[in-house]
Amino acid sequence: MTQLTMLANVAEILGVLIVIGGVFFAMLQMRQIRQQRRELAAIELFRFFASPKFTEAYRTILHLPDGMSAEDIRMNEAKIENAAMLISTTMENIGVMTFQRIVPFLVVSNLVGTSVIILWRKLEDWVIALRVEIDSPNGFEWFQWLAARLEQYQPAGTKPAYEAFETWAPIRLTQDS
Repeated sequence: MTQLTMLANVAEILGVLIVIGGVFFAMLQMRQIRQQRRELAAIELFRFFASPKFTEAYRTILHLPDGMSAEDIRMNEAKIENAAMLISTTMENIGVMTFQRIVPFLVVSNLVGTSVIILWRKLEDWVIALRVEIDSPNGFEWFQWLAARLEQYQPAGTKPAYEAFETWAPIRLTQDS
């Protein structure tokens, strides 16, 4: 009976170890899935910014003076207001994804941080006028939130990447596994 008891105890200990190992493995898998989701969201974000429509809208808005009124935007070609709408809806989506932590703040900051701040400065008056027109303070609220957060957490005296990371080097130069 003692040998049977000892085998039962060993089996119980092995069972507990297997359960603990399973929980650890599940936690590791969940962490990897979350990381993959973030990476895929960042890749999709990058792909969207590389699209011809977004590039054209970005170029159009970038050349506007800061604080251009809604009337001035509308008096020009419809192309400018269409570009403003595309930029604003895109930034709205990025703001929501950042707030929900689907895309990490650091990735958004590194990928489009300065651009968001510049674009908000150019479109702020247009967005505010649009909010009045549609009688809703929520119009492009996440675009404004994102620009404010990016500006708030931008370290003072930040150098551009080509200066700040000029000593950066890859970990290895081959793709051997």
